[in-house]
Amino acid sequence: MNHTRWKLAQEKKATEGYAESAEVEAERAEIRLAMAFAKAVYDRRKELGLSQSQLAERSGLTQAKISRVEGADAVPTLPLLRRLARALDASLNIALGDDHEEVTFIARPAA
Repeated sequence: MNHTRWKLAQEKKATEGYAESAEVEAERAEIRLAMAFAKAVYDRRKELGLSQSQLAERSGLTQAKISRVEGADAVPTLPLLRRLARALDASLNIALGDDHEEVTFIARPAA
């Protein structure tokens, strides 16, 4: 199915009162959060001019793990979040709402 047909099908479902199950909605929320985190890590790394290998070295992780994080393929643990925030010289803010997830790294002021 090409994009145009997919969009039309999606619009048709929306106008007919189609609603996804709670399970599907929860899964979509998890994916959105993983993607928001991945984008935040990527954006901050690029802002610092670091390669994945350099970030991996700074955080004590492997380049492959950084790649999985940036590809939204890894579920980060709290210790991993802390390591990444420190390695990116930033504090990590995560805002969770019913239909909105926001992940940002706030640069620490230079000492």
